[in-house]
Amino acid sequence: MKSLLSKRPNKDEREKQVLLNLVELYLKTGKPVGSQTLKENGFDTLSPATLRNYFVKLEESGFLKQQHSSGGRIPTSLAYKTYAEHIYPSAVLEDPEKEQLLQLLSKETREVHLYLQRAAEILSNIAQGAVFLSSPRFDQDFVLDIKLLSIDIHRILCVLVTDFGTVRSEILFIEKKLSAFSIKRIEQFFHWKITGLDKPKLSPEEELIATKFYNEILLRHIVNYSSFSYSDILKTGFSKMLEYPDFNNTSSLASGLALFENDNALRALLIECSEQKEIKFWIGEDLYPFSSQASTCSVLAIPYYIHDTAVGSIAILCPSRAPYKKLFATLKTTSEAISSSLTKSLYKFKISYRQPKIANLTFNQQTTLLSFENKELLLEDKTNKES
Repeated sequence: MKSLLSKRPNKDEREKQVLLNLVELYLKTGKPVGSQTLKENGFDTLSPATLRNYFVKLEESGFLKQQHSSGGRIPTSLAYKTYAEHIYPSAVLEDPEKEQLLQLLSKETREVHLYLQRAAEILSNIAQGAVFLSSPRFDQDFVLDIKLLSIDIHRILCVLVTDFGTVRSEILFIEKKLSAFSIKRIEQFFHWKITGLDKPKLSPEEELIATKFYNEILLRHIVNYSSFSYSDILKTGFSKMLEYPDFNNTSSLASGLALFENDNALRALLIECSEQKEIKFWIGEDLYPFSSQASTCSVLAIPYYIHDTAVGSIAILCPSRAPYKKLFATLKTTSEAISSSLTKSLYKFKISYRQPKIANLTFNQQTTLLSFENKELLLEDKTNKES
């Protein structure tokens, strides 16, 4: 193993060099590192006794710990943080890997929400970890399709799909269970209202329900779309955590799940990264303010940009023992690709975006048309049954 610092370090630098090399060796093997093992991996000029003296000092300073009195040392969260701080500025992918990742993520498309989800999936597959990202709200979007699914006697699940690839769901209440045929005809009614094509034949009762559902769904969508306080969060890849040996036990996996399922905590991490406009990482105890159970986890995050403005961040959730150099390098290239693709897509398709803020939604009583770009979504007007 090559030294991570200069070839002729002074005493303090040599102590740090011992620490960094020990961490790197432990990341690769997952086994406690002894003095003889470290001597054989980059420190052949130092005796095992000298290395053990360094181990003792580093243990007293909180960087190393020893599971057994006669065993080797393993890094603490403090050691991982020191290693991460040292390694991330110089972490870059090799040209073949970088070009392949850039090619996978380079795409100009109107389906910007779907693109971000796909980018998260690609990063998760490469990093073998859970990935989450924050996204601004994109304008000029419109509802493309509405699907219904009966849950039970009194509830219907409604799924909206938009032109940008966004999928949202709502739960609607009904007095009595609808048949599969009625649900299908109501979906056809929605399609007619959205496109103006092929008005279906409904019974008076079905048309009343369909109109009520349509108005309810569209109003909820408009309010959600127009007035939002928090950025959208996309998540994927939690099952990838099983690829890490450290998460093969139930307690460690549960600690990661507790953080991954807490959208408020994830959003706080991503906001902090976006505001600082640089790579951020939280290792072990750093995550206590966000999840008291995540002491065996790490989160690495990086912002991405549209026209040089940070609009969101993308992050990897992984165990504390993780290949930091590879993950930092992958994050950098991912941010570069997402920033370029989104900037080009928004320019090409004339799409604008908005960051979260508290907003008031007002309706003109004379207006019943809700317009998304060049498509109109018509709410049922009780004063004009032909509309």
